[in-house]
Amino acid sequence: MSEELTHPTIVDGWFREINEMWRGQAMTLKVEKILHHEKSLYQDVLVFKSTDYGNVLVLDNVIQCTERDEFSYQEMITHLAMNSHPEPKKVLVIGGGDGGVLREVIKHECVEEAILCDIDEAVIRVSKQYLPDMSASYKHPKVKTHIGDGFKFLADYKNTFDVIITDSSDPDGPAESLFQLPYFELLEGALREGGVITTQAENQWLHIDLIQRLKKDCGKTFPVAEYAYTTIPTYPSGQIGFMVCCKDANRDVTKPLRRWSEEEEDKLCRYYNAKIHEASFILPTFARKKLSA
Repeated sequence: MSEELTHPTIVDGWFREINEMWRGQAMTLKVEKILHHEKSLYQDVLVFKSTDYGNVLVLDNVIQCTERDEFSYQEMITHLAMNSHPEPKKVLVIGGGDGGVLREVIKHECVEEAILCDIDEAVIRVSKQYLPDMSASYKHPKVKTHIGDGFKFLADYKNTFDVIITDSSDPDGPAESLFQLPYFELLEGALREGGVITTQAENQWLHIDLIQRLKKDCGKTFPVAEYAYTTIPTYPSGQIGFMVCCKDANRDVTKPLRRWSEEEEDKLCRYYNAKIHEASFILPTFARKKLSA
């Protein structure tokens, strides 16, 4: 009989996410069963079945996705970029080993090739086993996978991609380099003319100073650099944001350049639509003032 799994974040049947990046608050989820735990080469990888949010992927003690609410993040980080490009044919995803962003990318019929580069094979392997709805995208014929450092991977590509989506964890572990100016410069160089990026850009309630720096660095690199956000219950303070940037100075990424019909939106998406694309860039007054300073 196999020994029952335990984890230091799970006490008395509750997972507790306590982190210095969101001091003074914590996220808790009731646990039904621990499904998997390992120490990969890069991070602590935990999967548990929750009572109300389905299976949950946790990296270095921080929730990455739950089956119940992951779609709001995956759809927004993907379609804000994809629908801000006239015809994205070649797309790169940095991070995103759970496969959720890939799943959204290949909903666009114009895509000819979608490449995912993630540093940690364990995330991909574990997601294929425990997050089948997200990781099903790996079986798609347009998808290719590369295990390695996204920073180093990008350095080998110039003028290659129409859209690059950085689905990273927080900047206090393996993803730290993905929040710095040299990374944005690599992104810009790897894009074709008129290319678009989105990158995970933290929470306006908790990290407004970091977002201000990200917006400044992106503005040094791209002529268009805007911050948008989505709501998601299991991320700190219930929100997460994105930098959306474009090489074309005349492109307005706050309005979708391409859009599905309402019927297609209802079929393809559970969160994203053309109206919420525009609304996601409208910030509360405190954040708008800080980011326009």
